[in-house]
Amino acid sequence: MPYPAEKQGERTAAHTELNLRERRAIEDMLYTKVPVSRIAAEIGRHRSTIYRESKRNSFSDEELPYLDGYYGINAQRYAAARRTRRRKLIRLPELREAVIDRLKEGWSPEQIAGRLGFEGQPIRISHETIYAHVYSREGQSAALARYLPSRRKKRKPRYARRPRGLVFPPDRSIHGRPEYVKTRETFGEWEGDLMIFEKAQGKMNVASLVERKTRFAMLFRNNDRSSTQFMNRLMDVMVSLPQPARRSITFDRGLEFREWRKLQPGIGTVAWFCDPQAPWQKGSVENLNKRARRYLPRDTQLAALSNPKMKAICDRLNGTPRKCLGWRTPTEAFREEMKKLR
Repeated sequence: MPYPAEKQGERTAAHTELNLRERRAIEDMLYTKVPVSRIAAEIGRHRSTIYRESKRNSFSDEELPYLDGYYGINAQRYAAARRTRRRKLIRLPELREAVIDRLKEGWSPEQIAGRLGFEGQPIRISHETIYAHVYSREGQSAALARYLPSRRKKRKPRYARRPRGLVFPPDRSIHGRPEYVKTRETFGEWEGDLMIFEKAQGKMNVASLVERKTRFAMLFRNNDRSSTQFMNRLMDVMVSLPQPARRSITFDRGLEFREWRKLQPGIGTVAWFCDPQAPWQKGSVENLNKRARRYLPRDTQLAALSNPKMKAICDRLNGTPRKCLGWRTPTEAFREEMKKLR
């Protein structure tokens, strides 16, 4: 009856629900009057888990009290029913339909949960609850995962996901960026972002780059949102510039930029990252995106967007006089800086 040692280690490594095999083992040992501490040791659980399990999931019948006791099969059914009752999106059809409608509109679970709180709805849910429903049996039968901005076949356990602090370490924070970058004193300091389009465009997107001192913009199309593809494409675009013209790039903490470590060995460019949920810290590229949306609205047919068309949009943006440049155009300011590097 005891589990092998390696199985015990696996079960104590992270919190998991008791399964049917464990509940049957508990039933057998309770029937033979094995102490709770011994049961806990045998199946690799804490004794409080056994106490709680035997109390919550025992069978009781007032008409047939001699049948009262703990039965593994019944306990499994009780636990499953309790989990279902806890799931608001199963119990509350109106809430479920509202969440699904917003998923279909392209909202992320975090946006849906946050908006419910903002609107003061009496019933609220967390984004984790929405993710759990999407990847549940009911959510999979309705193919809800296809509406997520970033989807996978199976959701990883919440605490098994890689913390973004490891992806974007503190020493790459925008607060450690040299002051001369902030004050736009030096040429070659860039900001980068992705422009996202309607779901009908699939994974296609447009990358936007702007040089902070001259406001010179670059736009290029991506056929994928993977970080590896994006960074390779970015390096291909920027490698034609002399190294002093591509000193650094500041991004937000989107996972599209998690392969940032390729930049320095690849093209000698340092990466910096904004604080979480602080897009204004890269205001130049946010401003560029707003102006570029005049020519690239969200319903743009990206598959039909040719390279000459993309270049024409860049030329138009870079050919517009800017007050911050003394009414020079970004193209003129960029050329002046490039001449200084010769």
